[in-house]
Amino acid sequence: MATTKVYNTQAKEVETLKLNDSVFGVEYNEPLIHQVVVAYLANQRQGTKSTLSRSEVRGRAKKPWRQKGTGNARQGSRRSPQWIKGGLAFAVKPRDFSQKVNKTARRSAFCSAISAKLAQNDIYVVDELKLDTHKTKDMKSIIDNFKFGKSVLVVLDEPNENVQMASANLPNVEVVNCNLLNTYEIVSKDKLLITKKAIKSIEEAYK
Repeated sequence: MATTKVYNTQAKEVETLKLNDSVFGVEYNEPLIHQVVVAYLANQRQGTKSTLSRSEVRGRAKKPWRQKGTGNARQGSRRSPQWIKGGLAFAVKPRDFSQKVNKTARRSAFCSAISAKLAQNDIYVVDELKLDTHKTKDMKSIIDNFKFGKSVLVVLDEPNENVQMASANLPNVEVVNCNLLNTYEIVSKDKLLITKKAIKSIEEAYK
């Protein structure tokens, strides 16, 4: 059974926590993680860009001058792309970028990603994470105690307004609730700082 150390906010070890191997002991599956992450990013796209083609812009479709004898290049319409206010040659239209990923695949990718983080010692578990104020310096002192030095994802077991506000001005720190944690957020951050209760919630959701 996998285990990990539990720290307090001063980065002092306080206990050892046993983890569920069905969640934190899964074999690394990079192709599946890549598929799920690509689908997640594609599903964030709005796909609402829209431009006008030559059939949609204003203007006459009449040939502006005769084909030969004027000394000008031949033209068929003032709506053509080479004209000012003409339509675009390959006009972008709204489209749906969404990709479907099965629930089983998403769960497997999540467990694979978080297991890889644990194997690389990039997961730090704290007994609890609460702040009396919403000052940035309070959250920064906790991050500095662990000496992360890179991007950090803070995973809470329940929403905490003080932690959210105190982390807002820290450029490399992001806070998320455990029930909203996904594969992309796990792989996009170098370190994970997770509360002990959040670990239990994740195990219950993915075991």
